[in-house]
Amino acid sequence: MRTRSKQSGLTLPEMVVVIATIALLAGFGLPAIRALLNSFETQSGAKTLISTALASARAIAAKEQHYAGVRFQQDSAGIQYMVFIVHDFGKTGLAPGFRAVKGVKPIKLPETVSVVDMVYNPDLLTPPGDGIVDNDIEMNNVNVLMDTMTFSIIFSPSGKLVIHDVRVRNRDGIYQPDNGNPDKFSMDNIFNSPVNINNYGVGMFIQDDYPAMGLGAELSRNSFIIIYEKDNFEQALKRGVAWSGYLHQTVPDRIYINSYTGTMISQD
Repeated sequence: MRTRSKQSGLTLPEMVVVIATIALLAGFGLPAIRALLNSFETQSGAKTLISTALASARAIAAKEQHYAGVRFQQDSAGIQYMVFIVHDFGKTGLAPGFRAVKGVKPIKLPETVSVVDMVYNPDLLTPPGDGIVDNDIEMNNVNVLMDTMTFSIIFSPSGKLVIHDVRVRNRDGIYQPDNGNPDKFSMDNIFNSPVNINNYGVGMFIQDDYPAMGLGAELSRNSFIIIYEKDNFEQALKRGVAWSGYLHQTVPDRIYINSYTGTMISQD
């Protein structure tokens, strides 16, 4: 006698109910998940990310036996990254010349976080400022903002933090490259010129051949400030709040780098 096998599964109405239930639970859970992720990004997560990048830069310096470090810089969309750089006179043609480390991708910082340096080039203003960001005019200058958000932390081959002259260029050693000119051609996909980034889609970050934009020769740093509420910070600037006033009110982290271990030390 043949018996009919019993088939298991869900009917179409049952599947609709299951899918609707999952969607409803996801809808309730997303705000909490998003809040958790934002909390991670804006606090311990950002510090962990930066600390890991600094440790990696020290390892690169030891491996390559050249000065190497981390460069904080925004891309053309205004998103800040950590870019690994290494000293290379042969490629850049400059004694203090650094280029991006080949095969190591830049690390995107959380979009809720800004990492800034408080000193900028006073020649960016007319009349020149005093080199310290401290008033509304200076803060609303886009080139000053670019300068303060673009700086490098450099380690020696022995792993020690050093203050070093930094010039960041493409791997082809071309000054202000322009792929519309055969004599200035560069396909460096990390550091390049505004022309090549905007017109030819080559490069992510502007090399420091443009001091009028806040991207020029500079010394590396041994400290920086982490601003966790980036949106609030930008809105404050638009309202005309001085940077120094904002920092005084919010008490952001001033981070120093231990010269011998490369670890981060909070001011307090």
